[in-house]
Amino acid sequence: MGATSPAEIAQSASETEHRARSMYRFLECTAGQYMTRSVITVTRQITLRDLKALFDKHDFNSFPVVEGGKMVGIVTKFDFLRAFVFTTSQMVPHYEDLMRRPVQQIMTERVSSIESTTPLTRVLELMVMLKARSLPVIGSNGELVGVISREDVMRALAEATQETR
Repeated sequence: MGATSPAEIAQSASETEHRARSMYRFLECTAGQYMTRSVITVTRQITLRDLKALFDKHDFNSFPVVEGGKMVGIVTKFDFLRAFVFTTSQMVPHYEDLMRRPVQQIMTERVSSIESTTPLTRVLELMVMLKARSLPVIGSNGELVGVISREDVMRALAEATQETR
């Protein structure tokens, strides 16, 4: 094996420094820079039938539940499927009856959310900790201002660490 030349050492140090600077760019990114601003929402009164149609049409994993401009919960595909679980009290759920139920009966009311100023490092930490696919972004008055997804964070990471030559 040959010795490493000073030029190779300098090149390696330069590449390491560049990667470090790239990660620093990611540290400066916020949810507001990468979130989706136009969010499709539902109300508590929407039926499971209509919710399923929205899931089919948009291929989203969840929809924020909003009323009066404020987010009151979230409804996910998991929440939807949970409505059809067989239990000892109801061995065969009546499909048509269940599909007429309002989202209010199955939605999750306690939702982890963030603000648009939240650093993406914190967003990433929350997503990993909560195993969340996305997080709602809430404004100062409790209004929904966007949603940030795993794909948004991945895009931010790729853009921040992109070669700048």
